[in-house]
Amino acid sequence: MKYSKFFQYAYLIFAVLFGYDAMSKYLNEGVVAYTSLLLAATAIFMFFFRRRFAKKMDNKDQ
Repeated sequence: MKYSKFFQYAYLIFAVLFGYDAMSKYLNEGVVAYTSLLLAATAIFMFFFRRRFAKKMDNKDQ
């Protein structure tokens, strides 16, 4: 379970990276990078999903 706490924060790092990629493409080329925005939104969703699931598992163990 120690690794799952690390990986849930890795999703936030990926969300920031994909968000940065989308913003830089928009500002430099004027192109909306829908793929990067979708991946950033998915990473944020996965962060909250994993966090909630980890809390459920911790409560189950007690």
